[in-house]
Amino acid sequence: MSTARAVPLTCSGHTRPVVHLSFSALDEDGTYLLVSSCKDGNPMLREWTGDWIGTFIGHKGAVWCTKLSADSTKAATGSADFTAKIWDTFSGAALHSFPHNHIVRSVAFSPTASHLLTGGQEKKVRIFDLRRPDAEPEFLNGTGSATAHEGTVKSVVWCDEWNAVSAGEDGAVKWWDVRTKSPTSIQNFPGPVTSMELSVPTSTLVVTSGQTVSFIPAVPSSKPSHKVALPYSPSSASLHPTLSDRFVAGSAGDQWVRVHGLNGEEREILKGHHGPVHCVEYSPDGEMYASGSEDGTIRLWQTTPGRSYGLWQGANGNI
Repeated sequence: MSTARAVPLTCSGHTRPVVHLSFSALDEDGTYLLVSSCKDGNPMLREWTGDWIGTFIGHKGAVWCTKLSADSTKAATGSADFTAKIWDTFSGAALHSFPHNHIVRSVAFSPTASHLLTGGQEKKVRIFDLRRPDAEPEFLNGTGSATAHEGTVKSVVWCDEWNAVSAGEDGAVKWWDVRTKSPTSIQNFPGPVTSMELSVPTSTLVVTSGQTVSFIPAVPSSKPSHKVALPYSPSSASLHPTLSDRFVAGSAGDQWVRVHGLNGEEREILKGHHGPVHCVEYSPDGEMYASGSEDGTIRLWQTTPGRSYGLWQGANGNI
């Protein structure tokens, strides 16, 4: 039996490397949104089909991270222009801009989008109250002079109402109680954490560091963590949201996107980008995954090539 060949959809429009991708939650009608962050400073919002909806215009430097609120009505961005911004996804208007003293590398909404978490090259993690946007932010780990990490904060995620997680170039993944602003648990890696994403459907943190991908319960529990060693250094990884038996990974060392089983076996190797792959992410229904590259493009790949889904039609997955 012949296997359908993977034919990616290419989403163009960015003019510099694409450094972060994030999908929305699944809507009631089965659709969802995709936001991309790029060194061109112009994050883009797309339909689940990959079609462009709009661009958030206003940053004056590279945008390192964009996240959507749970209801997809707002977007948050973190930028090299030393700001984090909140946007209206319907109008594209900037609602708030929060100044920082250095590059903002990661942002995260609380589950109800009442608060925003930010982290970056100041090594600090701030909490902004979006109901009182003019109020001064609070800091995890104490006062404004206290740092949350010994190195750049690469990623922040908000797991549930009272628990947030930060990961840094110091190799530490830290869980925080946002009420006390204190760490509740720490897991140390031997080298810098290069990426950390929250898989909401599986309540799992997917962490890349060195040549490993780790799958860690988002809320510390008796459930064990799982670590996979790879023959390359992954730049980013994403766990399949429903099957949980595979993950996709990108690499800054080559132009390929790889799918692995949880034992590390290489199941697929996908060629199409013309530069290193900086970020990968599964769609919330698991039917596809997106990759972003140094080449300035986003590519969408079917989990099961040949199936009719979105703009892929027919037995061969043709577009």
